[in-house]
Amino acid sequence: MHSPRLTESFLAAVALDRLDTMQICVIPGDRQPVYSPLYGLKVLQHRLGAPWAAPPVLFLGFSAGVVGLAAIAPLWQALGGTVLGLIALDGWGMPLSGPFPIHRLSHDRFTDWSSALLDGPAVSARGSRFYAEPAVAHLDLWRSPHTTTGWWHSASGSQVFTTAAACLQALIQTAVAQ
Repeated sequence: MHSPRLTESFLAAVALDRLDTMQICVIPGDRQPVYSPLYGLKVLQHRLGAPWAAPPVLFLGFSAGVVGLAAIAPLWQALGGTVLGLIALDGWGMPLSGPFPIHRLSHDRFTDWSSALLDGPAVSARGSRFYAEPAVAHLDLWRSPHTTTGWWHSASGSQVFTTAAACLQALIQTAVAQ
């Protein structure tokens, strides 16, 4: 739904391209809509194989991509795949649930607050939230997570003022270490 260069900037800013232990599978939005669960599932199966034979997956989506991943992650697990968690960046208006950790990062406090209303208590008990302070533009959260500062509220109840990139790195490292 946006330029692939924004995704490249995101991957570099979060330093995902330097994590040797991870395979990164990007669902390209220039061919089909990223909000289509069938398209996303097809890309994943092509790249990783059958869910029950694939390595564990940590889903990370932005904006409309969260819509697709909200359906794909539970389906992947139901088909026998291992889901380490779901990280939703600005998935505003999208209720999220699943038997795995779910984390939300938002470009402002209102988006964080209003999105949390859609999630049940089980989601907030296992996941965490981050919101930008000061607020940033929607695309800036994706383009520049390393310069987006804000509050990270963990499932344990702690609050840390940090960058979105540092929050993401910690969430990814924790998920991969499991």
